[in-house]
Amino acid sequence: MQDFAGKTVLITGGGGAIGSATARIFHERGANLALVDLNGAALEAVRSDLGSDRVTTFAGDVSDPDIIEHAIAGTVSRFGSLDVVFSNAGISGEVHSFETFPLDEWDHIVRINLRSMFITVKAAAREMVRAGKGGAIVTMSSSMGGWDVLAGGAGYGATKYAVTGLTKTAAFDLAKYGIRVNAVCPGVTETTLGVPGMREGADQAQSAVQQFAKRIPLKRIGQVDDVGEVVAFLASDAARHVNGAAWLIDGGQTLQSFANGPESGEY
Repeated sequence: MQDFAGKTVLITGGGGAIGSATARIFHERGANLALVDLNGAALEAVRSDLGSDRVTTFAGDVSDPDIIEHAIAGTVSRFGSLDVVFSNAGISGEVHSFETFPLDEWDHIVRINLRSMFITVKAAAREMVRAGKGGAIVTMSSSMGGWDVLAGGAGYGATKYAVTGLTKTAAFDLAKYGIRVNAVCPGVTETTLGVPGMREGADQAQSAVQQFAKRIPLKRIGQVDDVGEVVAFLASDAARHVNGAAWLIDGGQTLQSFANGPESGEY
């Protein structure tokens, strides 16, 4: 188990399912936490659940550079350093067939999924360069960022491809400062973003989860801790020689293809 005692970790989207699960993992391993999210009530719920003075929160839109700069400055002021950043905030956006995809929805998804990622990684890198101690940055991409396709998901797919490219470029540029940058790329994960049926009640949620699980070679759907554990690994010294990676976390979901799909119709 990685030890993050004395380290400070900033997580955007810290009030969401994956963000809060990752926060708990880091907190259990001794880290100081700074959580950023548009939903202030969700942030307070996470802070209350963790029940610790090693947690600070910042409510605001992560696509606004002033919000991120304020959060980083406040984090360093509170805890004295910024060692790890998990740039996790993002949305799935609306689903539309490509030929009818609305421009305003495209712009909204790009702002949240890509603009905010650039702003966060850039601001974090500047602070880490200033401090001169290196650091680790993990971005949130997706299995849709190079391995899979979502029907009607032009905005989501394009931004997740772009996040993977941004991650690799940042990893190359920042390596000289001892800053590693890697992406996590979850497949279907049991959240309301990953499984829309979960928004429709317990019966629909269970049915949707089972349907997805049948299509994954390991016959289980991804859990938020599956993602959080990989983030913690990539942020740790155990991953000291991992840089510019796009880490797929999908139970073999993207190994499934028309050629090897089950004849039962589960494909």
